[in-house]
Amino acid sequence: MIDHAHDLASVREATDRLLTAVGKLDDAAVAEPSLLPGWSRGHVLAHLARNADALVNVFEGRPMYADATVRDADIDRDAPRPLEVQLADVRESAARFQAAAAAPADWSRTVELRNGVTDTAARVPFRRWVEVELHHVDLGIGYALEDLPQEFTGRQTDFLADRFAGHPDVPPTRLTDGTRAWRTGREADTPEVTVTGAPADLLGWLAGRRDGSGLTVSGGPLPALPPL
Repeated sequence: MIDHAHDLASVREATDRLLTAVGKLDDAAVAEPSLLPGWSRGHVLAHLARNADALVNVFEGRPMYADATVRDADIDRDAPRPLEVQLADVRESAARFQAAAAAPADWSRTVELRNGVTDTAARVPFRRWVEVELHHVDLGIGYALEDLPQEFTGRQTDFLADRFAGHPDVPPTRLTDGTRAWRTGREADTPEVTVTGAPADLLGWLAGRRDGSGLTVSGGPLPALPPL
C-alpha cells in the first residue's frame, strides 16, 4: 500500500539534501554540463523546479504541462540563471508542491500526468521523490546511485522492472541483486536471460544512468532497454 505521507516526508528530506549540496556550488559550476547529455546543471535545476509546479497542476486537476514545447522552452529559459536564483526557485517550487499535497483530497483518485499517463494521486509523491533523487545524481556533484536511500532504490527498481514487463522488445529477463529478484520483459514460463548486480548498478541500468558494464549476464547478451 502506498503511504503518501511517508513519501512526502521523503521528498522533503531528498530536497533538503539536494539544496544543501547545490548550495556549495557557484555560478560557474551551475553552468557546467550535467551527466545528462545536452543539459547543464542549470537545466537540471530548472527542470526540478518546473516539475514541482507541473505536479501542483496535477494535484489541482489541470494539465501537467501545456505541451512538450512549452515544457522544454521553460527549462531552456530558466537554465542560465545564477545559483542564488536557481536555489530559490527549487526551494519555493518544492514548498508549493508540499502545500498542494497538504490540501484535503481523495488520494485514491486517478490523475493524469504527461503523454496521457494516469496514476493514483497517492503515487504522485513517490514520482516526485524519483525526480529529486535521480536528478541529484544527474547533477554530477558527488551524489551517486550508491548514495540513494535503500528503500528508494528497491521501490524504483520495482517500478522500472514492472514498466518493462511485457514489453515485446525485451526478452524474458530475471534481475537479481543476490537478495531480491524481479522479472521483466516479455512473458514466458522461464526467463531467457539473468542479470545480476549490485542494487545501484541494476537501478542505474534500468533508469538509463549506467550502461550495464557492472552487471553479470547469463543466458544471452544484456537486453537493450527501450527509452523511458
